[in-house]
Amino acid sequence: MRRQAPAAARNRQPILEVLRPHLPAHGLVLEVASGSGEHTAHFAQALPHLTFQPSDPDPDARASVDDWTATLGLANVLPALALDAAEPSWPIDRADAMICINMIHISPWESTVGLIRGAARLLAREGCLFLYGPYLREGVETAASNVAFDRDLRARNSAWGIRTLEQVAALARTNGFSSPLVFEMPANNLSLVLRRQ
Repeated sequence: MRRQAPAAARNRQPILEVLRPHLPAHGLVLEVASGSGEHTAHFAQALPHLTFQPSDPDPDARASVDDWTATLGLANVLPALALDAAEPSWPIDRADAMICINMIHISPWESTVGLIRGAARLLAREGCLFLYGPYLREGVETAASNVAFDRDLRARNSAWGIRTLEQVAALARTNGFSSPLVFEMPANNLSLVLRRQ
């Protein structure tokens, strides 16, 4: 039932170090596309003053998240919600911060549009939207590994693929977010911190 993702084990601490100073002192943090649940579990252990709401459209992923929560006895993690970012209606109406890790490149663009619009609905002014994953950047040479990864993603599903940072930032601005703070991460990934304006 409990899943393990090698990438999550590698990147959860570097992500936490970037994320920590941008989260509120207290409140509810929604994670969209929680996957195995390892990020939620790690962040909840490190940040006991926050309540985490994991979510995923996949019932097996939600079961994994809830198994991690139960196994580690995490009192500050709520049961995982069935949430598809692309859907116009979500089963939650507010959050103090939102996190989305490694979803944008393995989902159709409509999911990213839904994610940003959902964040605009849920977050109050200055609320943090944190995004993590691989991005292409205009005028910046792309790592060969990301070029190969993008090719592989598009071969698996033509609606998938690594998005450009500029494309995501423009969508966010259109929906009332600041330009992102950008942090270089291991394995040619980026962390983006956006604020609701």
